[in-house]
Amino acid sequence: MDRRKFLQGALATPVIGTIGSPALAQAWPTRNVTIIVAFPPGGQADFAARPVALGLQKIFGTSCIVFNRSGAGGMLGNAAAARAEPDGYTLLMALSSMTFLPETERLFGRNPSYEYDQLVPIARVLADPAVLCVRSDAPWKSVADLVADAKKQPGQISFSSSGNYGATHVPFEMFQQAAGIKLMHVPYRGGGPALTAFIGAQVDITAQAPGVINQFARDGKVRLLAHWGGKPTPELAGIPTMIELGYKDVEYYIWAGLFAPKGTPAPVITRLRDAMRQVMADPQITGVFEKAGSPAAYMDQPEFAKFVETDVERLIPIVRKIGRLDEKEK
Repeated sequence: MDRRKFLQGALATPVIGTIGSPALAQAWPTRNVTIIVAFPPGGQADFAARPVALGLQKIFGTSCIVFNRSGAGGMLGNAAAARAEPDGYTLLMALSSMTFLPETERLFGRNPSYEYDQLVPIARVLADPAVLCVRSDAPWKSVADLVADAKKQPGQISFSSSGNYGATHVPFEMFQQAAGIKLMHVPYRGGGPALTAFIGAQVDITAQAPGVINQFARDGKVRLLAHWGGKPTPELAGIPTMIELGYKDVEYYIWAGLFAPKGTPAPVITRLRDAMRQVMADPQITGVFEKAGSPAAYMDQPEFAKFVETDVERLIPIVRKIGRLDEKEK
């Protein structure tokens, strides 16, 4: 796969007949629009999709339905969106893992069920650093405490994730490599179930997006030890970054963005971009994110496409470095 083609394809206008294009833009949509979320409710993608769906519904005057199609760490839902009819009626609220999950299939010698360049970026919605969380009754008051304990008992401290190679698994792999520790990975079918398992004390620690975990921190149930952002952020005031703690290049964002299948007509893409611009300027929508401590991070298509490409170039080598999990466990 040529990554340059992805960027060129995202920024180029799809080739369609010019006759009737304005009419198509005006008429679309004439029926319900579905936004696939490749995870169960409760995680970052679902958190991003639901306010956006309400905003689009208000603009389009037709229903905009969020459909949770989970499985394989997001692979099933992503593939379903990539294979959907390219008419704009099936969209995907994707996480960062959408770009590198096909690479994980190649690690196992399988043909990927989709390629990330089969999906065209429309707009970025959120871009939060992953946050390292422990319950308030845990013995670790700092990352240093956690690392020291993990070195004493390799493979005994457990962490939940959204699935193998998923959006909250990869940051833990980066952390383990940098800290020289071994944790026990317990994958779930999405960020929501991973959070539920953590709150229910089925695992010791987890990584979550701020908008998902902040309510538990405010209630005193969870302690936030660090985040994977590249620099301090007001929303996580007082919480150190992994880089500040000495873990060089351990930087990871759980971004969420809207995508359409490749081949979606240019007038429909334009209509979606215009609608997302309105949605992400609506204080009722952005207020939902702000209140949760996960401020909107809107990007229109050109900027978002470049952002995705930069993330791909950084994260795919990390996934390759992680390698096959079955081989690591031997």
